[in-house]
Amino acid sequence: MVFDEIQKNLLKEVAGLEEVPNGAFNIRSNGELLGRTSTSSIEIVNKKDKPGIDIYIKKTDKKQRVDLPVIITKAGLKDLVYNDFYVEDGADVLIVAGCGIHTVDNGDSSHDGIHSFHVGKNAKVTYYEKHYGGGDGNGKRTLNPTTEIFIDEGGSLTMDTAQIKGVDSSIRKTRAILQDRATLVIKEKIMTHGTQYAETDFNVQLNGEDSAVHVVSRSVAKDSSVQKFYSVLDGNTKCSGRTECDAIVMDNAKVMALPGLNANDINASLVHEAAIGKIAGEQLIKLMTLGLSEKEAEEQIVNGFLK
Repeated sequence: MVFDEIQKNLLKEVAGLEEVPNGAFNIRSNGELLGRTSTSSIEIVNKKDKPGIDIYIKKTDKKQRVDLPVIITKAGLKDLVYNDFYVEDGADVLIVAGCGIHTVDNGDSSHDGIHSFHVGKNAKVTYYEKHYGGGDGNGKRTLNPTTEIFIDEGGSLTMDTAQIKGVDSSIRKTRAILQDRATLVIKEKIMTHGTQYAETDFNVQLNGEDSAVHVVSRSVAKDSSVQKFYSVLDGNTKCSGRTECDAIVMDNAKVMALPGLNANDINASLVHEAAIGKIAGEQLIKLMTLGLSEKEAEEQIVNGFLK
């Protein structure tokens, strides 16, 4: 498998890959399969009725890894893919995904990834996903991920997502159902500029006793960009849930946060925290006294905030 320079850059940006992975992987480029390898414990197969893949992850004695990046280098391409993960009871796996779009023409390009996670009993899943846009084309780069999560008794899923550069429009929808003692942790980082638009929409059903969810969103909105954050936690039994939305607003940008907490059981414990505002003046002054310009000071604060 040979990558050109643009493909290499995209793979490094979204998945940290500088060469073909050693283990299980599936690389999708411009709507088609570029390369794939399954292992004895991770099987990747094509869907029969629609574009996409099924990933079957078996229990082993150690943590496993599978890489599933998507890259787009053609303007005017609208890519749609369905990926379903089936994680066996007791398995422990790291999934590194993400999508990068690089265009040099004027046509709009998009990738809609529709995913489902079926996490078995006492299984542990860590999922990293990064969205990135590059190139000097005037066409829009759009990424719309939709995720459904089903976590069985004692299972856990940690999702770490980032969208820091170049994506003109993104709408992320995540739905989750948790059984007894299941845990879900979602961490997202977003930065928008220009006239970009980013929306995230979380809904978590805490159906099992002692299930727990923690959603953390950190974002920076610059120029005239717009961000919207929706989160709804339904506590349907003895459970705990927490959402946090922290955002920095700069220039003429707008950020909206709409939390929803529904305690449908007397033993449901649900919390939401939100903080939206500009960079504090004393932070800028402190850094500028160390010799930084105002712009450099702002960049330092933003970079630290999104770490």
